[in-house]
Amino acid sequence: MKTMKAMKNMKILKTLASCGGIAALALLLTVSCSARVNGTLHQEGSGSIFLRAALEPRMAALIRSLSRLNNPSAPPKETILDGRAIGASISAAPGVTSASLGNTNPVTIEGPIEIGRMDSFLALPGNQGASRFITYQKAGSGGRFTLRLNRDISPKVMALLSPDAADYLSALMAPAATGEALSKTEYLSLVRSVYGRDIAEEIAGARVRATVDFPGPISAIRGGTVSGASKNRAEFDIPLLDLLVLETELEYEALWN
Repeated sequence: MKTMKAMKNMKILKTLASCGGIAALALLLTVSCSARVNGTLHQEGSGSIFLRAALEPRMAALIRSLSRLNNPSAPPKETILDGRAIGASISAAPGVTSASLGNTNPVTIEGPIEIGRMDSFLALPGNQGASRFITYQKAGSGGRFTLRLNRDISPKVMALLSPDAADYLSALMAPAATGEALSKTEYLSLVRSVYGRDIAEEIAGARVRATVDFPGPISAIRGGTVSGASKNRAEFDIPLLDLLVLETELEYEALWN
């Protein structure tokens, strides 16, 4: 049964690529790369992010092969991740004021993202409390920031980033999109059976690293560590596999004075 489902998902991925969606496909495949995020949160609730994401070599080769497979007469595309196209998609997401991404090489993008109100960033309509992706609360000069991901929230967040997000991540068989109750071991085994050992190993080894500067000294943190001379910087080092599978709910939180 799982083999039949994996073959169906591979067919979906190829079909999406053949419909001219390589740029959008690359956007969603940034979840299968190594990424670095540097963010700043202001007391009034606005924020900024500097994103740098790079596809791993085997994942880049997969996208190239899909492009050639579905468009054999088209000339090879040098750029795999299209920074401008990805920036335009992110700019349309809730709470985003602007996103200006560009390419430093064919498989690497970077650039700033400005957020007008953190409590509206990728806000899910009708979702409150524990069902929110991001919760931002301020109290005087202090406050609390919480980011929560589980198999219920994640597909909705991806849908806000791109209308095709659920389809693309489902084609990658990620429980973060499908909601399927797979363990990390089961997921890697499924990826290995469809895309090969090298892709599975890249996913297993990739990490998302983030630093966030808060408006004041951090008094408590969950899921990360505190650094910086003024103790207002939080650092997070997250295995990509944890984000794709969400075997357990992920919660990252910081309180500041």
